Amino acid sequence: MEGTRPPSLVRRAPAPYTSSMPRDSQRRQVVFEAARLLYGRDESEIHRAKVKAARQVYGGAFRSSDLPSNREVRDQICQFARADQRELHRQGLGAMRGLPATAARDLPAERRIDRFHLYAMLLLPLEHVRENREAHPEGDVLYHSLQVFTLAREELPYDEEFLLAALLHDVGKAIDPGDHAAAALDALEGFITPRTAWLIEHHHEALALAEQTLGARARRRLEESESFEELLLLARCDRAGRRRGVEVPDVEDALDYLRDLAEMCDGGDEAEGDQAGGKNP
Repeated sequence: MEGTRPPSLVRRAPAPYTSSMPRDSQRRQVVFEAARLLYGRDESEIHRAKVKAARQVYGGAFRSSDLPSNREVRDQICQFARADQRELHRQGLGAMRGLPATAARDLPAERRIDRFHLYAMLLLPLEHVRENREAHPEGDVLYHSLQVFTLAREELPYDEEFLLAALLHDVGKAIDPGDHAAAALDALEGFITPRTAWLIEHHHEALALAEQTLGARARRRLEESESFEELLLLARCDRAGRRRGVEVPDVEDALDYLRDLAEMCDGGDEAEGDQAGGKNP
């Protein structure tokens, strides 16, 4: 994915360690460097980033046991994202929290964080996350997420917030499988709208509702939302997106679709603004 890389993403590579350095310190440096390569878009595959980082830190010779886990690298990526977000807020650039179609469009290009890059970094590790085969015979979580996105796009092709929820609803499973919805919301904070966040937060309750295992009080609470029908639709897509051998787009194609949709909506907003201000199109 093309885009201007914010200065905060250009992180200085660590100096190579000598053999006298403690092994755990070297391992932390490998984690940092691998995450830097992925977050800075110098690498797109997590194992390759770890190997490249290990060669740099260990000076070429290392054992497979010296490589950090994918979880360690993903956690460091999330730390980078949170640090960059805090820096934007510190500089008074809170507009990063705006609606997807207009998020940060008025910021200088060199100060923008590409939210689609963040989405990709959260989605790609899902390829290595597998679930109970009885409930998810399709295989890994990334394949499931892309199926859900495809089904959602067939239903509401121009609802960016809904489509983002469909694509990103399970990204937390690569961070904290025990509470993946909360983990997803934490990682995505500031980069999705409240509506998308609500859909992700409650998608498991919607599944329970579809299975008729949700209590009446919880149902009434969900029904109070204007997005209740879309939540039910998300649950239907979630349940249907568990088939083997289904053709799906790759992560880049899915995000390109959403990026084009955001730009189209953004252009429409600007055109309406021009007309309201009496400007010629």
